[in-house]
Amino acid sequence: MLDCALQPETDGELRRLIVLALQEGLPVSRYPYRDLAYDLDIGEDTLMRHIQAMLDDGAIRRIGVVPNHYALGYSHNLMVVWDIDDDQVTRIGTELGELDFVSHCYRRPRRDGWPYNLFVMVHGRSQDEVQQKIAVLRQRVGDAYRDHTALKSTRILKKTGLRLRRED
Repeated sequence: MLDCALQPETDGELRRLIVLALQEGLPVSRYPYRDLAYDLDIGEDTLMRHIQAMLDDGAIRRIGVVPNHYALGYSHNLMVVWDIDDDQVTRIGTELGELDFVSHCYRRPRRDGWPYNLFVMVHGRSQDEVQQKIAVLRQRVGDAYRDHTALKSTRILKKTGLRLRRED
């Protein structure tokens, strides 16, 4: 339950408390939203209404899982960067991003000395597995690319978004 000093007096305060709770991660339980609602001393339907409203108005963009690929057995994690024709990068990025073995796919601006504008993350349990996935990517990209290279992950970076500070 919420500390009585944290009881929300307005919807804005409740939304802030929900964001504070969500940024710490959902409870690892069979019913995480119900448990979170209990911790916030609100009904689960109220919690879900507020979360949906915040998703709808852009206050939060998404709620997702951030897996540790190494702990799941995926020891070969590669960011494949592509130099794609600018007039085709959106179409190709959309197509590659829909592949079940691609965890991230996004466009980035080119920089001096860095011609790559499409970044695609793939994971595998072996070098052979990721090379097979890269071959599928190359086939899907076709003639639209001039060059690509694969950058191997050597460590996990802490993945966090913007964090609100808890005010006492």
